[in-house]
Amino acid sequence: MTPPAAAGEAAADDPSGEAAAADRALRAAARHSAGRTAAVAGCSLAAACAALAEPALLGRALDLLLRRDPSGTLWALCCAAVIAAEVLLDAATARLTGGVDARSTAWLRLRGLGALLRTAPHHAARHSPGEVSARLTAHAAAAGTVPAAAATAVTALLPPVGGLVALFLVDVWTGLAFLAGVPVLALLLRAFARASDASVGRYQQVQLALAGRLAEALAGARTIAAAGTAEREAARVLAPLPELGREGREMWRIYGGTAARTGALMPLLLYVVLGVGGLRLAAGALGVGGLLAAVRYAGLAAGAGAVTGRLAAVVRGRAAARRTAALLGLPELPQGDREYAADGPGTLELRGVRLVRAGRTVLSGVDLRLPGGTTTAVVGRSGSGKSLLAAAAGRLTPCDGGRVLLDGTPLEELTAGALRREVGHAFERPALFGATVGAAVAFGGRPEPGADAVRAAVRAAGAEPFVLRLPRGYGTPLADAPMSGGELQRLGLARAFRGAGRVLVLDDATSSLDTVTAREVERALDRDVRARTRLVVTHRAATAARADLVVWLEEGRVRATGTHAELWGDPGYRALFGAGADAASPGAER
Repeated sequence: MTPPAAAGEAAADDPSGEAAAADRALRAAARHSAGRTAAVAGCSLAAACAALAEPALLGRALDLLLRRDPSGTLWALCCAAVIAAEVLLDAATARLTGGVDARSTAWLRLRGLGALLRTAPHHAARHSPGEVSARLTAHAAAAGTVPAAAATAVTALLPPVGGLVALFLVDVWTGLAFLAGVPVLALLLRAFARASDASVGRYQQVQLALAGRLAEALAGARTIAAAGTAEREAARVLAPLPELGREGREMWRIYGGTAARTGALMPLLLYVVLGVGGLRLAAGALGVGGLLAAVRYAGLAAGAGAVTGRLAAVVRGRAAARRTAALLGLPELPQGDREYAADGPGTLELRGVRLVRAGRTVLSGVDLRLPGGTTTAVVGRSGSGKSLLAAAAGRLTPCDGGRVLLDGTPLEELTAGALRREVGHAFERPALFGATVGAAVAFGGRPEPGADAVRAAVRAAGAEPFVLRLPRGYGTPLADAPMSGGELQRLGLARAFRGAGRVLVLDDATSSLDTVTAREVERALDRDVRARTRLVVTHRAATAARADLVVWLEEGRVRATGTHAELWGDPGYRALFGAGADAASPGAER
């Protein structure tokens, strides 16, 4: 299942643009497996040619055998060879189709995931985790079948068309008898294509909504349990089911109705051809072999109804591709090509930085200079733009105005590798990646850090005591290492400390630590961590008191800067820290 595209997506407001993007993605996926797709088309074409040759050979062989002509045996052997070739070619087509489907699906998934990881976080956040999962699994798999299905759908038309032509060559009257039903068949297929496209799109849209609600419920399972609202939440998640049922029934009603009508039409056409052919045989205008060939060719021509299935697969795949293509269309966070030639002090400058989200300016005119080797605390009420400033300072998000420079070099001019070597991040809710605890701390290091570097970072973050208590210490699989919020946060800090370069950005990264542990981490940060310049988003007055500079944000603008002691005289500043602020007055420990 896949949830609906976010309302903010441009593609959601432009169905034609969405369809065009999906078609471009499918063409690119087809080019990725061009050789195999060509082989599918070639085997399918050869099988179709064998199918067309078989009735003529069979009819000729029958006539010769009935006349006891010695060459009849040779024709019969040729007919057997063509039938065997058709079977083998069909098997090869099926085998190659599976390979093309797998490669196309993998290509779409990798490109979608790559686009998601290369975009800025606020663009990625348009899609919920459940939505992303559905787009990259079920919908990518459905879209991945389109290249091979399209290739075989084209060749699938050859037997019906060729069969109709051959039917005329065998006997004009049998061809005319069959042709009488073709307009009806064409109208059925055309109506099916139109109705099916709209129905499948609606069905997948409801699937997306259902998956999005389910992902939300799973993410908030503890909150739901604590509130005692499990039944109400289950009802909310399952609310789209009736609509899903209606759309599903409608989709299969369209498909089933078309299949039933074509299924009824085709045998009727065959009986008409057989009746006309019998009359022609009685009149001496058609031989027994010719009648057999006419009936077989009529059967091939009647196979136009089978194209409905191929057409349905293409329709479903294109509809699914529109969902997957929404990820491919995410704007990439641009990177430069410059490397740092030498070490530097880590001076970070923000010049006129402006950020816009959902049409609203959330950071405006931010001008700051953080001298190398200093610690700057960023404080402010919730929603003042602290985390966005931290993201802009490390180029996790691009600036909509202004720029950020590190030692005089604009961050957008650096390569991704240079930027991530020099600017490290730790977050309030870190995500850990890696097979083991040690691998999670080493994650992202280039070159791969050694065991000593990992242990040093873990010790600096105050995490070693609980890591050593785990069943296998640093080698404990993450799945077997249950951690509290504070322990998880300390491992996130350790990962950031291990990779710290010129600048380290801590976005409320000690919020889950108790006061004593937070102070130990801050001392270790000053003593053991290589990063020269620190930008710390914090709600703790004690952390602000130990910083060299405090930046006070309010509604996306810098209200004031200075030391904690200088700002403490402002009642508004003291109010940021609540009733416990007295403990961090200017006389507090630095």
